[in-house]
Amino acid sequence: MPHVALPREILPADGRFGCGPSKIRPEQLAALSAAGAEILGTSHRQAPVKNLVRDVRSGLADLLRLPEGYEIIVGNGGSTAFWDAAAFGLIERRAQNLVFGEFGGKFAAAAAAPWLEAPDVRKAEPGTSASAEAVAGVDVYAWPHNETSTGVATQIARVQGDDGALTVIDATSAAGGIDFAVTEADVYYFAPQKNLGSDGGLWFAAVSPAAIERIERIAASGRYIPEFLSLKNALDNSRLQQTLNTPALTTLVLLDAQLRWILDNGGLAWANARTSESSNALYSWAEASAVATPFVAAAADRSPVVVTIDFDESVDAAALAASLRSNGIVDTEPYRKLGRNQLRVATFTSIDPEDVRQLIRCIDFTLENS
Repeated sequence: MPHVALPREILPADGRFGCGPSKIRPEQLAALSAAGAEILGTSHRQAPVKNLVRDVRSGLADLLRLPEGYEIIVGNGGSTAFWDAAAFGLIERRAQNLVFGEFGGKFAAAAAAPWLEAPDVRKAEPGTSASAEAVAGVDVYAWPHNETSTGVATQIARVQGDDGALTVIDATSAAGGIDFAVTEADVYYFAPQKNLGSDGGLWFAAVSPAAIERIERIAASGRYIPEFLSLKNALDNSRLQQTLNTPALTTLVLLDAQLRWILDNGGLAWANARTSESSNALYSWAEASAVATPFVAAAADRSPVVVTIDFDESVDAAALAASLRSNGIVDTEPYRKLGRNQLRVATFTSIDPEDVRQLIRCIDFTLENS
């Protein structure tokens, strides 16, 4: 497929549709510029940075509608660090891990630590979801709210019949873009570089009283836990409005600005409506197309924030993505390890639904003129 020059009038105002680091709004960059002189290069143990950590924790608590007893904790590193931290300080004996994509599989690998019993891994084919089931001896049930690699979203609900276990949800590509009831989870953890429009270097988690009790009990049990991966350290430092080591200040400033924007517009319900409008436009287009189809067959499993679209063999999706890229529409390539002839499009909260509709016009124009 040759590169097709797209008419200016159908181009999105912003051509960033990546599922990795997400689009950052100009208003967030302005906030970073304004705050930079005050906090960048200053001590994270002093009031300006600690106040920022407090504001972010408060904003996340408001966004997720935390009930009494739940807390927001923050730690250094991203979701990868949290998986290892959970293996050290959250799983008591054995986890059940649902795996239906790349990221669920990574937590399952961390849960196979030698001091734990082998995890009960429930696998489903990419493009479908798996279900948790009560099993004796399992004390953590873990799965992604949204599988970034495949575009599958799940329902968040506690496992019936196992009241003593914790429900632990990977929310990196869901937090701030998919509405849910936080009381159905004990740990809802995420890095903030997707719907929350920020950068890397930190993880956040909404934790229930039961999860806090588990963290403190395991920390006091004598189990070896590296200081950097200690959830007890993260809990204690978060209550002091700080992190164990110097936090990523740019990440905090961008996140704070994004939280204010989402909350000012109506919070999680508003964000969910916005991402659903964008994703539904793409799914409807694919269902009506002669050459495309949603990769996730079951409508109930389709993500509102990550849309994966398969193309038949008459279309070279990699060439299509390259042609779009030549016009400034970037990062629509599929997840590299999935190996499918498809596009993957983020419909995160920052992405304007009108830009998604323009993207559809650009795809149609490219297909018609190649």
